[in-house]
Amino acid sequence: MSEYQYDVAILGVGTAGMSAYREASQYTQRIALIDGGPLGTTCARVGCMPSKLLIAAADAAHHMRHTDKFGVKSTDPEIDGKAVMLRVRSERDRFVGFVKEAVEEFDKADLIREYGEFVDDHTIRLSSGKTLTAKTIIIATGSRPNIPAPFEAAGDRLIVNDDVFEWETLPKSVAVFGAGVIGLELGQSLSRLGVRVRLFGRDNLVGPLSDPDVQNYAARAFETEFPVVWHADTQISREGDEVVVRWSDNAEDEERFDYLIAATGRRPNLDKIGLNNTSLPLDERGTPLYDPLSGRIGETHVFVAGDATVDLPLLHEAADEGRIAGENAARYPHSYRRKRRTPLGVVFSDPQIMVVGASYRSLVEKAGCDFEIGEVSFDDQGRARVMGINKGLLRVYGEKETGRFLGAEMIGPAAENIAHLLAWSIESNETVDDILNKPFYHPVIEEGVRTAFRNLNHALGFGPNPPLRCIDCGPGA
Repeated sequence: MSEYQYDVAILGVGTAGMSAYREASQYTQRIALIDGGPLGTTCARVGCMPSKLLIAAADAAHHMRHTDKFGVKSTDPEIDGKAVMLRVRSERDRFVGFVKEAVEEFDKADLIREYGEFVDDHTIRLSSGKTLTAKTIIIATGSRPNIPAPFEAAGDRLIVNDDVFEWETLPKSVAVFGAGVIGLELGQSLSRLGVRVRLFGRDNLVGPLSDPDVQNYAARAFETEFPVVWHADTQISREGDEVVVRWSDNAEDEERFDYLIAATGRRPNLDKIGLNNTSLPLDERGTPLYDPLSGRIGETHVFVAGDATVDLPLLHEAADEGRIAGENAARYPHSYRRKRRTPLGVVFSDPQIMVVGASYRSLVEKAGCDFEIGEVSFDDQGRARVMGINKGLLRVYGEKETGRFLGAEMIGPAAENIAHLLAWSIESNETVDDILNKPFYHPVIEEGVRTAFRNLNHALGFGPNPPLRCIDCGPGA
């Protein structure tokens, strides 16, 4: 019998914690699953799903306004803010319900509905004052919105994206701070639903993009639809029920809003779990130093997964990290470094944005990496023009010495689908030649992808087109 009450204790029952529990359960039944907060995962409650519900309503309104180009006359849509938000909340609750049902299928003896914090490296104190000990511990405490101190001048008119999905109706105006994934999606969708929006960014960044050509194209695309300040030192104040934002010394660069939405990233929930009571190695911000291929913190028996790691706050990454941490915690002291899947990120704006594999920035910063670029504009791409969605730019990157496909950045139509095709190609370690020898139907959006790879093939010095493969030729032919 072990000296510990549990083999594995998991702090947090979000996506990473649930994934860790399922994996660890294959090796041990002595698991404590600890969480005193609301169940349902960040994605289902305040992230992926409710935001996509809002976007779906916004896209429906936008499409109604832009049918004239097809010779189809339509009237300007009437936005029922209460009905929009009722659907967002009801469908959101449905998704949360599915997650809760999944948790309820876990062994009830394992689930402890209390908060927990470290007393020492092996001991967790619960919010009731009780303690428990575990041989290994997994930190899967998730994250919360990051709110810069200057925003507090907005008082009770300061909200985060979590709060948006509790609205009973739509406001008249909002200032959205942050031009990352959350800010772009919320800003554009609210604007399309008739809310007066101005988006404020920093350092001219547009979502996750780092390729300057794609970034510049994206900036111009969004600017044509709603007001954006890509970089500004703002002054925020409160007058009555309004938030006043000034973004230059020019008096005209001032606007009043009903709300200020802080969409300025998320911070890990690590500050209230007693890390200072442990011997875990931490960086200058108090974040555990860990191996992303094993989830293991230093050379200890403690592991971390999901948004608590900060690096990739995405549901599929959290699930993968939870699985890895769950296996390693349950099989400790045996710790395995597992290959991570190809990085894949999508912004559900319109046009959509995607980054897959190695980003432009990572390739530029990587020592000894010699790569070439192929690109295609979707402005004149056949299928895109037929559908009236001909906005976009795709840039693909290939290794100069081998012709291996490395990554891509894109804004454009069907980016969520193209991202998956390209991620699968990278996962299969394919070359540009391999991709060009795959079938492409006509007329489809994916023909634009082929054009980008043809241009990349030429930039790599392999000629304008790959050679056709002869299935009837004999050896050496």
